[in-house]
Amino acid sequence: MELASGPAALALMALGALVIGYSKTALGGLAVVAVAIFATVMPAKESTAAILTILIVGDVIACWHYRRDPDWSLIRRLLPAVVPGLLLGTLFLGAIDDEALRRSIGAVLLVLLLLQLGVRWRSGDAPSTVHRHPAAAWAAGSGMGFTTMTANAAGAVMTLYLSAAGIDKRRFVGTSAWFFLIVNLAKVPFSVGLGLLHADDVVRALVLSPAVLVGGLLGYATVRLISQRTFDVAVLLASAFAAGALLVG
Repeated sequence: MELASGPAALALMALGALVIGYSKTALGGLAVVAVAIFATVMPAKESTAAILTILIVGDVIACWHYRRDPDWSLIRRLLPAVVPGLLLGTLFLGAIDDEALRRSIGAVLLVLLLLQLGVRWRSGDAPSTVHRHPAAAWAAGSGMGFTTMTANAAGAVMTLYLSAAGIDKRRFVGTSAWFFLIVNLAKVPFSVGLGLLHADDVVRALVLSPAVLVGGLLGYATVRLISQRTFDVAVLLASAFAAGALLVG
């Protein structure tokens, strides 16, 4: 595998790593910006593995910050359903070419953005109990498995599910952090089996880990300082830009 090179590419990847750290300790939907950045500086398929190693660094940082906050009952409800989505996503990655994958990532992000907008539009309503139904957990878990394997973009699906659960902000972020640490570690053998994950990706993640840490600290501070609604609007705007860039790029 040939590493993306040049000061501009390195600067963009550092920015992507900063965004990943920020999203992991604040709101996962923002990670779609990093997905778009990495898919523009290197081949789309290779970018999924490159981002995976950096996501795991961000997961570890987020889990440390929110080590007392996860809702393990929600995590246990979702994890079994992730497996079919991971398998389907692996087959999809093995069958699709690079350009089609890039546009597929953009389409996935756009659909998830529209779903997030729908949730925000209904945010004045009382939280529903739909998340407790086994069918909802299996649909959300399978959707997260597929979108995380193909586009590293399952944060938006998790947002939908946890928004329906109506849990508080710290439990929201803590549950996402621990869930995705488990899922992203489970994705490693799939990425290796597809020939996408290499030692270079691990080295790159280590080099970029200071940027992930800085982003994580900024995100943790943001959760404490600004309102959820203000931050959500910024994330949705960033998601729209990322999806559009991939679709037309």
